[in-house]
Amino acid sequence: MHEGGNGDERRLPSGTAPSGADPEYLSLERELTVLLRRARASQGEMAREVHPDLESAAYGLLVRLDECGRQRATELAAYIGVGKATMSRQLRALEDLGLVAREPDPADGRAWLVHLTDEGHNRVGKVREARRGRYVSQLAHWDRREVAELARLLGQLNRGMER
Repeated sequence: MHEGGNGDERRLPSGTAPSGADPEYLSLERELTVLLRRARASQGEMAREVHPDLESAAYGLLVRLDECGRQRATELAAYIGVGKATMSRQLRALEDLGLVAREPDPADGRAWLVHLTDEGHNRVGKVREARRGRYVSQLAHWDRREVAELARLLGQLNRGMER
C-alpha cells in the first residue's frame, strides 16, 4: 500500500484488517467520487450527441446493445439495475427516437428482443469513437503499459463490485 503517492509502503500489523479511514481508502473514495461525477456529466454529453432528446441514463442501454447485440428487456433491466417499468419507459422513448427496435424472441414467442436500429448503431458508434479519441488525447502522455494497467485494475474493480 502507498501513502500520499510518495512510494513509501505502509504495512498494517499482521492480523489488522484495513478500515475505511485508512489513507488508501480515503484517497480511493475521493478519486472515485471525482471520476463518477465526471462520468455522469460525460454520459449526459454523449447522450445528447447521439440524439438531442436522449435521456442521459438511456445512453448506457445503447452502449450495452451495441456491445452485446439483441437482448430481452429483462436482461437489460438487470444489467442497468432498474425495474421493468423504468426499462419499458426508456425503451419506448428509444423506439420513438428510432434508435432501437423490438422483435419476437424466437426462443420464446411471449418475449421480445431489443436491438439497435441501423440509425442507432451508426449514432452510438460515432459517439463511442469520439469518446475513445478523447481518451487517446487525454492519456497521450501516459505509457501504454500504464493505460493497460489502469484498464486491468478498473476491470478488476468492476468484477469485484458485481459480487
